[in-house]
Amino acid sequence: MKNVLLMAAATVSLASIAGQALAATAEELNRDAAQALQLLYQTNPAAATIGKTARATLVFPSIVKAGLGLGGSYGEGVLMKGEQVAGYYNSVSASWGWQAGVQSYSYVVFLMNDNALSYLDKSEGWEIGVGPTVVVLDEGAAKNLSSTTLKDDAYAFIFDQQGLMASLSIEGTKITPIQR
Repeated sequence: MKNVLLMAAATVSLASIAGQALAATAEELNRDAAQALQLLYQTNPAAATIGKTARATLVFPSIVKAGLGLGGSYGEGVLMKGEQVAGYYNSVSASWGWQAGVQSYSYVVFLMNDNALSYLDKSEGWEIGVGPTVVVLDEGAAKNLSSTTLKDDAYAFIFDQQGLMASLSIEGTKITPIQR
């Protein structure tokens, strides 16, 4: 019974936070994405280097993940091509297994070539793990990259984690265009 109540509380928490994210205007989402990208660049100079060569950048300033056995995450983001907003997307995932807690985090995906950008534009949603190769980097791995070693389609950084969650991943996440 206790587990059922905890799972219900986690689900309600995720739903209420996702509802607040849905209420964000385009202006608020643009502002939050710019702030998140600035934070990533300040805390990880290698990400700034990768960002300079990326064809486009997907910025998800606030993803909320909650779960207890069953879980999910949701957030909205902005696709930037240079300094211009090129579209809005949501990031949704569902999971099951050994997990418990609630957490928020930001993530950025640098689309490095026309193949990755074209796949995002032409598909009805990009499921991470299907389609172009996405490499999730931590600060240590990113330091070893240079413009000559960037060979993959996309690079993702997860940062600004808050809360407590037993697991964190963007595997199994679907990124889908939305209207703002």
